Amino acid sequence: MSGLDEQAGLVLLVEDNRQIAETVGAALERAGYSVDYAADGPGGLHLAVTGSYDVIVLDLNLPGMDGLEICRKLRGEVKKATPVLMLTARGTLEDKLIGLESGADDYLVKPFEVRELEARLRALIRRDRRQVSAEVLHVGDMTLDTATLRLTRAGQELAVSPIGLKLLAILMRESPRVVSRRDIEREIWGDMLPDSDTLRSHLYNLRRVIDKPFARPLLHTIHSAGYRLADLDAEVAASRSA
Repeated sequence: MSGLDEQAGLVLLVEDNRQIAETVGAALERAGYSVDYAADGPGGLHLAVTGSYDVIVLDLNLPGMDGLEICRKLRGEVKKATPVLMLTARGTLEDKLIGLESGADDYLVKPFEVRELEARLRALIRRDRRQVSAEVLHVGDMTLDTATLRLTRAGQELAVSPIGLKLLAILMRESPRVVSRRDIEREIWGDMLPDSDTLRSHLYNLRRVIDKPFARPLLHTIHSAGYRLADLDAEVAASRSA
């Protein structure tokens, strides 16, 4: 892959429509990508699990196993953090949110322009490569490995939804800074902003896992400002000893 620009990489395309697969595959190869291909769900899952891809382009409706199930298995069972762009003919906001909540990073509705697909893939790969240097994040006694999606607190492994992991990664990278609601929503959902209760619901579920079983809360709501992840007791102790 010498001579390719820095955004090019290895793409897994999982698409059962042969015409779409050939058109997208040829366009991506012209743009400097290498492309592996699967025409059904089980084959796509196998390649996604065993290969090292920069990004996965995943159709929603696939024979054998649909794209939502593949995404859930990648994020939940296999703990693969490879960026996923989901392709679908379903274009409602609810459908998009379901796709993102299954673990997809972006969502493109058919029919689409190949140029838009290329632009979104470049953005996903750039974002993923920027995060490589911060693969293990720590706040207080909580640790998140963004490469393996393993979350622990006080040595105890915790199970969090894909969007919960994205929320934690955002807040942990910025800790102890306050992150605004709008910045969080834009980072997770892009231009598909959810209704006002969606983020609140995810934060509530996140608190139940990372805070409720422990003595000290880490996730804090800052009224009219946003949210922060911090060990406030440790901050106070450090300021007194300074």
